[in-house]
Amino acid sequence: MTERQTTERRANGDKTTMSKASRTAAAVERRLLQRLLRRLLRGACLTEQTADGIRLSGDDAQTYPEQLLRRARADGLVSWANGEIAASDAALPYLRRALLDSEDPFADQHRDIVETVVKSEAERQPVRRNLCESPLGAIERLKDRDGNPFLPAEAIAAGERLAADFTRGQLQPRITASWEPRLAGRGKGHAGGGGEIADSAMAARKRFGDAVDAMGPELAGVAVDVCCFYKGLELVERERQWPARSAKLMLRTALLALARHYAPPPARQAPRHRHWGAEDYRPSL
Repeated sequence: MTERQTTERRANGDKTTMSKASRTAAAVERRLLQRLLRRLLRGACLTEQTADGIRLSGDDAQTYPEQLLRRARADGLVSWANGEIAASDAALPYLRRALLDSEDPFADQHRDIVETVVKSEAERQPVRRNLCESPLGAIERLKDRDGNPFLPAEAIAAGERLAADFTRGQLQPRITASWEPRLAGRGKGHAGGGGEIADSAMAARKRFGDAVDAMGPELAGVAVDVCCFYKGLELVERERQWPARSAKLMLRTALLALARHYAPPPARQAPRHRHWGAEDYRPSL
């Protein structure tokens, strides 16, 4: 091995060592920043300059490097002025992204992924479900005063079934231009459009119409807005000029009525007629 090769190998080894050291230092700094943000999200703190760095006030007082606090302020994660430091609005989203083990943390911070099982005709298949994809996912987590779910499981299932029939029936309004020829597939004497819909879509439309009729005109609107058009409860209240927090009560009533439509209770048998009387109430002939 020549002297030049030996020198290059030593240089490469020094770079590798420096790279490992820099990664270790960056990991330590990230952990300190996360600890700082978790502390500040509980409330603002007073700061005190010490020989070791910046000390935060409070029972669980910690000392942080001054450079870390200055960098957090430059990144917009904290506000630090007049000896008081507090978390900014960007601190919580940053902390959520930092704690996620994901390839796309910016998107995953707006998701609530749960593991569930989907039953098909042949097998049971595990799937991942995003509860934030539909407004029903957020409403599903609501609790009543007793701590019970605000919407029962059968009401959630009814709302998802209504949305599925709405999608399968191709009832979503078209928001893009159609490049199909206007007269394509239209025979003589046909109105056009209806003959090109599959039988499964027509069946879904019929199920959707029956469900809307079962809820009634007073309740069907809010169920369709939330479950099918993905409108939030506050938007429904503004559009319909309803009082605050009234949309969730109307939605609960609508989905419970829809659940009875999908799974009607067993019919009650008519009670047998009984006669009450004394032993000699029948007249003797």
